[in-house]
Amino acid sequence: MADEIHDITVIGGGPTGLFAAFYAGMRGMSCRIVDSLPALGGQLAALYPEKYIFDVGGFPKVRAKDLTVNLIDQAMQFDPDVVLDEQVQDVERGEGRFELHCPGGTYLTKTIVIAGGKGAFEPMPLKCPGYEEMIHHGIEYSVTDPEAFRGKRVVVVGGGDSALDFVLMLKDVAGSMTLVHRHERWRAHEATVQRLNEAVAGGEIKLHTFHEVRKIMGESFVDRLTIYDNRTDEESALECDVLLSCLGFKPDLSSVKKWGIEVAKNRVTVDQVMRTNIEGIYAAGDIVQYQGKLDLIVSGFHEAAIAVNHALLHYVDPSARVNPGHSTSMKVFNK
Repeated sequence: MADEIHDITVIGGGPTGLFAAFYAGMRGMSCRIVDSLPALGGQLAALYPEKYIFDVGGFPKVRAKDLTVNLIDQAMQFDPDVVLDEQVQDVERGEGRFELHCPGGTYLTKTIVIAGGKGAFEPMPLKCPGYEEMIHHGIEYSVTDPEAFRGKRVVVVGGGDSALDFVLMLKDVAGSMTLVHRHERWRAHEATVQRLNEAVAGGEIKLHTFHEVRKIMGESFVDRLTIYDNRTDEESALECDVLLSCLGFKPDLSSVKKWGIEVAKNRVTVDQVMRTNIEGIYAAGDIVQYQGKLDLIVSGFHEAAIAVNHALLHYVDPSARVNPGHSTSMKVFNK
């Protein structure tokens, strides 16, 4: 058992968790970050490092990996304790503290901010023969290094932001680029859809709408697919070296439920100050739900600041003000 009791423990090392750790340090709180991944950055770093992000204030556009580096630098200036590759299995409430029970030990804290994205994530599977056999043998879910796709015949399945972003990112790298989507409605930003349509019209991308994958084939790696028109059942063949399956991820909040946290529709329920139903435990980011919630990185930053400020006031220093004032005039940045 770790002897040191931290003022606040942030569960999750993605953008929201990193900003929460920074804000805790700015307010003079001792902080620990616990994350199940082997590196900080969350899904931005693990799944989408090469994607551009356009809706973070101050950045006309920024690669996910570059935003991650900046967030880590911002959080680390106050020297939080960082525990990686560690899963919080249970949370037990004691006298004036919580005990976080993990495989690698037990960690003590006065308050908790859950910032675990959408919880443990598992890719939605393609329900067709060959899928299970070819995972990571030509079937992937993310792009960490675009050069790994150079000259290859790439097929992307999906119609959301990730699918379209990957298609547009790789179209000038891949030997050929094909997008397969089960209908003609897109779950992506309008500007991205416009760029896709322009690339299709220019012959840079082959598009099969109203199509789905029926079978994935290959010896040790994927080399071809059978797709079918879901209106007529007519089949066609596609040559393929890499299949990017972008059907989304199903959230798993089973561990959070086990702690007694109130969950509705796979989201943690919070009030206007990001409190959960358990006193001393707050939540922020994509994992939370409240009226008017937006799943944006900037929303996570806002929620993290609210959660940390109220955790400080109610559980660490009752004399503190909820509003810390402007950072430009804070002594902590003038050392």
